[in-house]
Formats: sequence, C-alpha cells, structure tokens
Amino acid sequence: MELAYYSDYAVRLVNTEEPARNKDSLTSVEAVRELFGANGQAARRATDADVTRFRSVRARLRSVFEAADGGDETLAVDLLNSLLLEFPVSPQISGHDIRDEDGKPDWHMHLADHPSNATAGYAAIAAMGLAFHLTSYGVDRLGLCEAAPCRNAYLDTSTNRSRRYCSDRCATRANVAAYRARKRLETERAADTGRSAQTAQATTPRTDR
Repeated sequence: MELAYYSDYAVRLVNTEEPARNKDSLTSVEAVRELFGANGQAARRATDADVTRFRSVRARLRSVFEAADGGDETLAVDLLNSLLLEFPVSPQISGHDIRDEDGKPDWHMHLADHPSNATAGYAAIAAMGLAFHLTSYGVDRLGLCEAAPCRNAYLDTSTNRSRRYCSDRCATRANVAAYRARKRLETERAADTGRSAQTAQATTPRTDR
C-alpha cells in the first residue's frame, strides 16, 4: 500500500464539517470511530475526549487545504509541517499475510498505530498521507470544491490538473447553475436589445413626403 493512500484520512476528517451550511457530523465518539474505516483496532481506542481533539485537528487540516486552494504554497507546507512535528508517525514494513505469485510476502510500507490516543494516531496518519500526496503531485492538487456553498476538500489526481469539484454531484450542480446563468443573461440581453430597438424607433423623426 502506498503511503499516499493515507491522504484520504485527511479528506474524510475535513469533510465532516460544512462551515457554509453550518453542518457538522463530528458530534460523537461513534462518528470519530467511523473515520477509521476498516482500522477497527485504532477506532476502539477512541473516547468522548477525542471528539474535541479531532475537531481541533480538522480545523488545522482545513487550513492546509485553504492555503493550497488560495495559491499560498509556503503557508500550506508550513501548516502541514507543524502537524507532522506534533504528530510523528511510526513507519513499518508490513506484509499483512499477503503473498505474491511465488508465495513470498508482499512487503510494503505501513504506518503503525499510535500508542497514545486515537486522535494522535489518526492525525499522524492523515498528516503523513497528505504530505506524501503533496510532495508527489504538487500543492495545487489540494483543493476545495468550487460548487458554493460546498467547499469540501478533495485531492486532484486528474492527468491535466483539471479537477474543481469534490464530487460528480457538485460538478453537475455547478454546470447546471452555470447553464441557467448563461440562459438568464442571454434572455436579459435579448430583452435589452428589443427595448433599445423600440426606443430607437420611437425617437426617430418621421420625414413627411
């Protein structure tokens, strides 16, 4: 498993909140545990105290995405580095009992669970995964959805760096809104042209023959 895979941890946490819509799904220890996905052992360490701690890490991770989305690469890196320093990781070589065609372990790098608490473990994995994604693909591959008021975080893995929305749903919604805006503008322009023509005709002096 590539370490960049862990960047999804950051996206999942950031997107538990939609500030513009005043929505927050990170309200219970159960919600915290769901963020770990298949990592049940780490999820079981979560307690009620982790809800507040997770929210704090979430705000810092969103700041990374905001800086990247705003074009401030240095700030994005500085903010991410501060998380890496505060929440160090413990990399390990793992086989996970997966065998290749010759029956040998499929060795790969793995981030071990943090022993202190659920927040520290999750934050370490999220920050390291995001750091690998950033250094592999570029700071401009960290974005926030342009379909207002969404602003969910996403990681752009497109070949031409063209991603602007967090999901197909938001892309469709934005395209429909843009189409309707264009149609309204065309209608308004047509109406203005018609009114201008009527005004010109009304003000043109008649020539008696």
